[in-house]
Amino acid sequence: MTQSRALIALAAALALPLAGCGKDKTIDSELSATLTQPVAQVELKVQKEEPGKRTGEEIVAKVCSGCHGSGALGSPKTGDTNAWAPRIAQGYDALIASATNGKGNMPPKGGAADLTDKELARAVAYLANKGGADFKAPPVE
Repeated sequence: MTQSRALIALAAALALPLAGCGKDKTIDSELSATLTQPVAQVELKVQKEEPGKRTGEEIVAKVCSGCHGSGALGSPKTGDTNAWAPRIAQGYDALIASATNGKGNMPPKGGAADLTDKELARAVAYLANKGGADFKAPPVE
């Protein structure tokens, strides 16, 4: 009798997975989408600034500091009065011309072709003033 009970239990265990066969399986698509969400999401937002409205500090932070912050490629570091002194001695207009046309490893306008002339002058004044100059930058209008 024990053997027959074991045989019945085994038959029941094998038949149980088949009990759901033939039923219409519906999947809740919203639940499925919720359960398969990624762990993280990245949203990119393009924030375009109006040409002519950027300050020298903003431009230096976003464009110039890549090299001038660390002195990369032989650029004078921001705030290094010894490195800036001979450049400042050339005058504000000469520094603007160098920044406009590029100098050494620096591309024209520091690689930011969208800078207006006044914005570039603001950036030059800001950077040079950090190195000991006393240049007056064009105002932001």
